Amino acid sequence: MSMTEQKKIGLIAGNGQFPHIFAESARRMGLSVIAIAHEGETATTLSDEVDDILWIRVGQLGKIIAFFKKRGISRAIMAGGIKKTKIFEMRPDLRALAVLSRIKEKKDDVLLRAFADELEKEKIHVEDSTLYLPKLLAEEGEWTRPLKKEEKADVEWGWRLAKQVGALDIGQCVVVRKGVILAVEAIEGTDATIRRGGALGREGAVVIKICKPQQDLRFDLPTIGPDTIQSMKEAKASVLAVEAGKTLVLEKAVFLKEARKAGIAVVGIKDTKK
Repeated sequence: MSMTEQKKIGLIAGNGQFPHIFAESARRMGLSVIAIAHEGETATTLSDEVDDILWIRVGQLGKIIAFFKKRGISRAIMAGGIKKTKIFEMRPDLRALAVLSRIKEKKDDVLLRAFADELEKEKIHVEDSTLYLPKLLAEEGEWTRPLKKEEKADVEWGWRLAKQVGALDIGQCVVVRKGVILAVEAIEGTDATIRRGGALGREGAVVIKICKPQQDLRFDLPTIGPDTIQSMKEAKASVLAVEAGKTLVLEKAVFLKEARKAGIAVVGIKDTKK
């Protein structure tokens, strides 16, 4: 790898704040950030935070590869999500169609890993999404207030359930209360799952968000932030349990301030099972 290549990093950006945080961090380290942004997903303000950018529709894999190769990119990361419903609006180009034709099940991890493999074939190495940002990872312990006995029991039970759901590649989040399953995340995303679970359980719901057992750390890590707390406030949920070391926490100071103000217990749990 040449010195010029080392000073560049490719960014495949989805929605949310994560692409912006990554771009800011990488540029602060003296790197040139060359970005791919998705129309209708990525915030247009990303254009002001990177050195070059190409806007594409979801599924235009050939354009990503051609753009990165033209710009001399040999390393890239994926930051930010894409709404899962976009799979029904995807307009794949020929390169993406070739990949999709080889995939029987359109699961998140399978799709993302297949797309990453295509980049690797073109000598574009896909790095872990936490590159340069290890401080964003959730820490172990109780962050706001101690868990009550009943809440702790729901977290322990819900955690096992969430891991089973994750192993099936259905989603990363479950909502429970007093040993009852209120909601399981599927295509709608975490915030909608929290609101749905809260509506069914009324007050005191417990939200568990985990990293899937088979999770590829290069993409789609569980992510929480102020928006998560807002959804929990709307749902009148009382606890948020996340996986320590494998969950991204965005705007942590604001996140914790809002959680404390709402009386929401936030806890980071280290999963010891391999």
